[in-house]
Amino acid sequence: MSDPSTLALPGRVLCLTADASLIRRQLAGEDIDLEAALPLRAEISTDEITPVPSLVHFDARLADHAHLGFRAGDEMPIGLEVLKAGGFSVLVGGARYGKGSSREHAPLAERLAGIRLVIAESFERIYRQNADNLGLFTSTDLGLVARIRAGEAVTVDELVAGRDPLAAAILRAGGLLAYGRAQLAGARPAPLPDDGRPRTYFEKVVRRHALATASCPSVGEAGASGFVRADLRFIHDIYTGMARHLLDEMVGAGLTLHDPASILAFEDHYSYTHLSRAHRELMPFIREASRAHRAFVAEHGLTHHGYLPDGPGSEGISHALMAERYALPGHLVVGTDSHTPHAGAVGCVAFGVGTTDIANAFVTGAVRFAMPESIRVTLDGALPPGVGAKDIVLHLLALPEIRAGLGVGRVFEFAGEAVASLSTDERATLTNMTAELGGFTGLVAPDAETLRFLRERRGAAPALEAWMRSDPGAPYAAEIGIDVATLSPMLARPGDPGNGIPLDALDAPVAIDIAYGGSCTAGKREDFDRYHEVLSWAAQNGLTVAPGVRLILQFGTIDVRRYCEERGYLDAFAAVGAEVMQPACGACANCGPGASETREQVTISAINRNFPGRSGPGQVWLASPATVAASAIAGRIAGFQDLKRNPPA
Repeated sequence: MSDPSTLALPGRVLCLTADASLIRRQLAGEDIDLEAALPLRAEISTDEITPVPSLVHFDARLADHAHLGFRAGDEMPIGLEVLKAGGFSVLVGGARYGKGSSREHAPLAERLAGIRLVIAESFERIYRQNADNLGLFTSTDLGLVARIRAGEAVTVDELVAGRDPLAAAILRAGGLLAYGRAQLAGARPAPLPDDGRPRTYFEKVVRRHALATASCPSVGEAGASGFVRADLRFIHDIYTGMARHLLDEMVGAGLTLHDPASILAFEDHYSYTHLSRAHRELMPFIREASRAHRAFVAEHGLTHHGYLPDGPGSEGISHALMAERYALPGHLVVGTDSHTPHAGAVGCVAFGVGTTDIANAFVTGAVRFAMPESIRVTLDGALPPGVGAKDIVLHLLALPEIRAGLGVGRVFEFAGEAVASLSTDERATLTNMTAELGGFTGLVAPDAETLRFLRERRGAAPALEAWMRSDPGAPYAAEIGIDVATLSPMLARPGDPGNGIPLDALDAPVAIDIAYGGSCTAGKREDFDRYHEVLSWAAQNGLTVAPGVRLILQFGTIDVRRYCEERGYLDAFAAVGAEVMQPACGACANCGPGASETREQVTISAINRNFPGRSGPGQVWLASPATVAASAIAGRIAGFQDLKRNPPA
């Protein structure tokens, strides 16, 4: 009989090294020492652990896909079913393991493939929380590798030592759903009283949403773990089938949801996959996932934003619609997407959670939460012409302290005179890309611009309350100050959003094959203002999209599409030869036209992340909407000012 005080590790240890030959040797049956495996691969993303095409699976079939996209140099040495067939129980990786998308498919695929423990130098917050919720143990103690190889027992006590009490309790219970059924039935609102201490706006919102439970009485202080209630909870089509599957396994018949009126469901990822080469052979599985999504919506009578009735496309990307139509200042919003912080632009606390987290929240109304520290980013000065929020974020991502992990798991509060001058759409670019900064969430305290946005988009706006601001003297783990007047248009080289360089620092022309403007980050109204500004100038000057280049513009929501139609933007887009697509996540998630199809193709894209394979097998450069549009006309990476100085012949 197994000993419940120790973690059973019957299989082998796989060191995820940066050397592909060492990976292949281990997969072939050889065990190598940790020292021989160094350096370990850092920043292994969830996009690599379970590439986008693998996300069509939401049950035991995921085991075959674990680490299918893992890269060692230019190689992907772990093929379909290979990790599971290798008989491994332990994975060992480098720093920031599990960065990127919030997809819980990644740790679930690992667990289903036989992995019981992941050891890494450090972990991204969402990945580690998802692993906890699934009962998959994680550790930052690399010394465990030698002990495990020597056959020494590893106790549960030592694996949860140093973790917050809630994480430890969830792991001991076997996962969050088991813990939730036993512990959260009596969860009740318990807003924490004002104790007179200066607090950030983020802290104030959280304290107003605190829940009291028998085991976790408070989430009021930094580092404290517990549960909060959410004003709004949402899920999208990649995750609904898995949530339904997990709840069926745990609860079975008679499942009822807590306050279903506050739950929204979106079909925003898969609507263009029938036009994606990466998904061509996966369409039966995608249809299965869509049926599971729609069944869950129907079973519980949820508010649903689905496919458009007149062809491909959806009503909009989930977190973009949350900002346009639902989220309010002072709200707390959770959703199954790492870019849920998009809605932080309207003065709410919005953060991404995994599938088990949202399933538990659906049933109990309680959202797992650990109070993070905050970073204040003060943006002063006036933005130069042609520089926008995307350039600011790419500049932030390239800062050495951010590259070193300063923002991991922390809240980014954006403030300063430059932020005050930004529209809410531009602020949403900042808060959306908190995910790329490694943060827990991002937000801007509500102000007159927030009220203008809400009146314009919804016809009414709530009054701002006196508490809706950070107090003087509020605590911050770090402060970053930027004079935006010194900034210029930015790029991020292929491979990582942190590979930022000023546009004018390119040392040689970069020819492009695809220019893509869209996604949640760059499919908003103001983004389309920038596309139109460039492309209308091009049309007036007799210019069109460069030969051999494909320019695709994809709306983030149907509201953005209507906005463009009302202003006549589509005429200019058509005049230069741009392809216009209905709302969806699209190429950003490798789910439609705009994604590359060969490794040789070069894309300039306004999306938020360019991890290998994220938007096809080619090379993806990140840039602002204006730079994407200008590059499409120039046929090479170019800014709008460069295009006007040096138009193609």
